[in-house]
Amino acid sequence: MSLVTIRDLSIGFRGPLLLDSVDCQIEPGQRIGLLGRNGAGKTTLMNLVMGVIQPDHGAVVIAAGKHVAKLSQDVPQNVTAAIKEVVAEGLREIELPEEDQWKLQNDVEQILSRMGLDGEARFETLSSGMKRRVLLAQALVSKPDLLLLDEPTNHLDIDAIDWLENFLLKFNASLIFVTHDRMFLRKLATRIWEIDRGRIFDWSCDYDTFLKRKEQALAAEEKQNALFDKRLAEEEVWIRKGIKARRTRNEGRVRALKAMRSERSDRRGHVGTANLRIQEAERSGNLVIELDDVSFSYEGHPIFENFTTEIMRKDKVGIIGRNGVGKTTLLKVLLGELKPTDGRVKLGTNLQIAYFDQLRGQLDEELTVQENVGDGSDSIMINGAKKHVLGYLQDFLFAPERARTQIKFLSGGERNRILLAKLFAKPANVIVLDEPTNDLDAETLELLEEKLADYSGTVLMVSHDRAFLNNVVTSTIVFEPQGLREYVGGFDDWQRQVQQREASKSGSEKDTKGTRKVPILPESKNARNQGELDKPRKLKFKEKQELEKLPARIEELESAVAKLHQQMAEPEFYQQSREVIAQAQTDLRSIEEKLSSAYARWEELEEVASN
Repeated sequence: MSLVTIRDLSIGFRGPLLLDSVDCQIEPGQRIGLLGRNGAGKTTLMNLVMGVIQPDHGAVVIAAGKHVAKLSQDVPQNVTAAIKEVVAEGLREIELPEEDQWKLQNDVEQILSRMGLDGEARFETLSSGMKRRVLLAQALVSKPDLLLLDEPTNHLDIDAIDWLENFLLKFNASLIFVTHDRMFLRKLATRIWEIDRGRIFDWSCDYDTFLKRKEQALAAEEKQNALFDKRLAEEEVWIRKGIKARRTRNEGRVRALKAMRSERSDRRGHVGTANLRIQEAERSGNLVIELDDVSFSYEGHPIFENFTTEIMRKDKVGIIGRNGVGKTTLLKVLLGELKPTDGRVKLGTNLQIAYFDQLRGQLDEELTVQENVGDGSDSIMINGAKKHVLGYLQDFLFAPERARTQIKFLSGGERNRILLAKLFAKPANVIVLDEPTNDLDAETLELLEEKLADYSGTVLMVSHDRAFLNNVVTSTIVFEPQGLREYVGGFDDWQRQVQQREASKSGSEKDTKGTRKVPILPESKNARNQGELDKPRKLKFKEKQELEKLPARIEELESAVAKLHQQMAEPEFYQQSREVIAQAQTDLRSIEEKLSSAYARWEELEEVASN
């Protein structure tokens, strides 16, 4: 029996209907990823299921005795209470006789224990990530049969996202969740719903399969629309040329033409993709930022210590770490906005910096979109040519009427698009992004990735979006328990290098504890060797040559892996013979092993070279 049945449901506010006569069902145990462009109606659908709003037409039917709970997108800012009191709010609608009230308190204690929360701690003192965990406990304490999650990973750090993924994978009720985090979707979704032009498309598959099917469906729709438009044009020619002479005989054809015109006018086109264009300023110097043994403390509390790095032109650097660890502080030290406690920060020449603020502090809530982006002017300069602000904003999917709306009335995704429009309205050779991916829809996110990857300037970014880091950055700076460390590559590369280091450390400890014996040298020889061991080892000539060649070798192997992945992603690939498929998979494993060895050797030689 279905948990929730949605029948002939329609709702609209202004403009086209958000949901137009949709029908669908939610079954027990399913984890549904709900997709759609910003403003498509995802949160509206959740509110309809919760009963917060009522449809214009149709019904949402929840099975008898079944309970629905929701984790909202926003974290309340004015709550001052103990954690157990906040969690207990999730039980306020459950009525029990007074003698059974102890059961509710027991439910609160159980969920607090299960989620590792201190019930006596104050909610207002927690980080954003921990507040989200408390609110999730509030939603779960009533033991819902269906849990709705609206952007659950927003403002969570990578550790918190990992915890949430594992928790929800073990959660035995049904889920519907909206998220921009593609890795989160890949791990959790067993079914995909997509809201598109007022309809709900049920793809009944995982996210990667959805992407392939969606591409094929769009191509088929485009072809079908082209054929329809061609036929309509032919009928229009016919009706203009000879209808008077054949009026009686062809009334059916005239009626068919009217129906085609009506169908064409009712067709809702795809929401376009934002036309992001990054204005590049004059080239900066080769050296963009240099940190030499830099430390920074705040009120006596060390944020990071003795960090040295060089950031060169065209580098794309991701900064990773837990919430509150100091990522934004590091950005400000890198940009010279904060003076280090110790060490030296050197900025390169001719830097023109564009800064994306995660708190959207650069936007005035009381001004309109047009006023925020145009800074009071009706036109802006784009690549040396004057362009009207309203025309420029249409590239970012803001129609003129929407561009005249005050910021405070817009969604989070729309605000992020405005900030990108404001950011790219001025030339820059260094782009700084602090959590740019929150609330962006998948299409805009992928386009932003593409533009940043092609950008010839320098990029610094703080992000918890693992796929975004993988697709854009060339290196990462990570806040680890031992301090700041720098790694080549994106998120997956960092994880792999950490695993290799831990495995190497574990192997060394095993050797120390094992049966391997160290030869005892004569006293004079032993002393001489001890003196040599105290000196840091230098690279030999052949090792220097090897180190110089390794980046090109790694790039060659990465290209080979990417090429094979691309071939294997094509639907036609699996229509080949079993031998061809098996050989391609063998080749891929072999190249990946060589790549892993090359990375390990590069790290080993780099460590020696830095001594």
